[in-house]
Amino acid sequence: MEWTEIVAALALIMFIAVMFPAAKDMVQKSPKGSSSDWGSFALLIGMIILFIILLIGLV
Repeated sequence: MEWTEIVAALALIMFIAVMFPAAKDMVQKSPKGSSSDWGSFALLIGMIILFIILLIGLV
């Protein structure tokens, strides 16, 4: 392992250590989604998947 890989690994570990408490706090304080929110999300994801299938079919 070269020194650049070691430095990159240490930077990644430091990034995770700094960001994890903030992310955990954001998840706990975030608003909960209603059933209509989840329905809209599912519709959007379905449309994106269909669009990708269409693009693949055109190739």
